Amino acid sequence: MPGVGVGVIILNSRNEVLLLLRNQNPDKALSDMHLEGTWTLPAGKVKKWETLQETAIRKVKEETDLEVKNLQIISIADDINEYAHFVTVGLIAEESLGTVDLKGSQEQVDYGYFPLDKLPKNTCPPTLKIIDNYKHKQIYKRWENEK
Repeated sequence: MPGVGVGVIILNSRNEVLLLLRNQNPDKALSDMHLEGTWTLPAGKVKKWETLQETAIRKVKEETDLEVKNLQIISIADDINEYAHFVTVGLIAEESLGTVDLKGSQEQVDYGYFPLDKLPKNTCPPTLKIIDNYKHKQIYKRWENEK
């Protein structure tokens, strides 16, 4: 059974996207898809009885200490690899409040803001799909590696 996850685009005033670097240690990266050592949007799994927007707000707060408002769904993607299958919903926060603070997290070890056309080489595939859909103003795109 596929899981459901969210990824949240947060842009700064220079239109750069916030990405978090996952720990390289699989035990600390907490990634069912084994995306350790990659750059990712603030993201996570939807809990039972939790809406997509509630998940997005919770995960952004947990991972960055930012508060996000006015979330809009911008992307839906199938994320499938040899470890897991997720239906990932991408959202964009029209407003974010606060300052990024990783709070000594072992899951995320660094963060940065990156131009949408100059993402780090080790950006994880689910994040790339959400950003690509956002840039091309499309909700869903079939990718080559999908069945």
